[in-house]
Amino acid sequence: MRSRGSVAALALLLPVAALAACAPSNNSSSSPSASASSCEKSQLPLLNNGTLTIGTDSPAYEPWFSKNDPTNGKGYESAVAYAVAKQLGFSHDEVTWVKVPFNNSYKPGAKNFDFDINQISITPARAKVVDFSDGYYAASQAVIALKGDPAASASSIADLKGLKLGAQTGTTSLTAIRDVIQPDQQPAVFQNTNAAKQALLNHQVDAILADLPTAFYISAVEIPGSTIVGQFQPETGQQEEFGMLFEQGSGLVPCVNQALATLKSNGTLAALEKKWLSDVVNVPTLQ
Repeated sequence: MRSRGSVAALALLLPVAALAACAPSNNSSSSPSASASSCEKSQLPLLNNGTLTIGTDSPAYEPWFSKNDPTNGKGYESAVAYAVAKQLGFSHDEVTWVKVPFNNSYKPGAKNFDFDINQISITPARAKVVDFSDGYYAASQAVIALKGDPAASASSIADLKGLKLGAQTGTTSLTAIRDVIQPDQQPAVFQNTNAAKQALLNHQVDAILADLPTAFYISAVEIPGSTIVGQFQPETGQQEEFGMLFEQGSGLVPCVNQALATLKSNGTLAALEKKWLSDVVNVPTLQ
């Protein structure tokens, strides 16, 4: 899990379904680690000629994706991926998605995608073995608890120390529990967000952590009896950002960064964030 507090509009959050994950055809003529001599579509160092191959996990969660279908262009990350693809010269049907478990995405080695987009925080440790684009979303961590439970009344990081907390394995949420909250007992580690939510409902944990947009969706749609206790930044003094992930040495990175810069300057990223993630208001900051 990789988000934060009270939102005005969650109507933008849509349901989920089955991921159409396709293995790459592996008819590549150029290595993804080659350098792009230009950002012309024909010059891009792609996994497969003429196709932009994008990875993400399954399930692909709301509000980042919609109906567990990254191909529909709905949800913030699906929409951003297609906007970047368009900037690079790819039509919708020239984009192929592959399934990449979150924990595998940032392991060193060759990749079966041109880039992966899946709420992957840019961290120095991960950047040692993979490459990242510039950030496309600034995230913070959010604490989710059931209304009426003691965890729901926490108003500081110190108030969380005595609680049983949980998060998905391999995420910055789990790192935030260990490094920032430093609870008295070991956190519960879950394979995915669904398992974490169920543990919260079963009172196996007092609270779970997720990135803020995900926390909005969990509290507003998936667990109506839950609440966002507060948000905080897990990295000292640094704004945590999500980036697209590439095989280390990928020549595609500067071209994607160029596309992101255009999408930022013309307001597209801001419009997509507003449409799919909504505005962040009145979420207490835990210190």
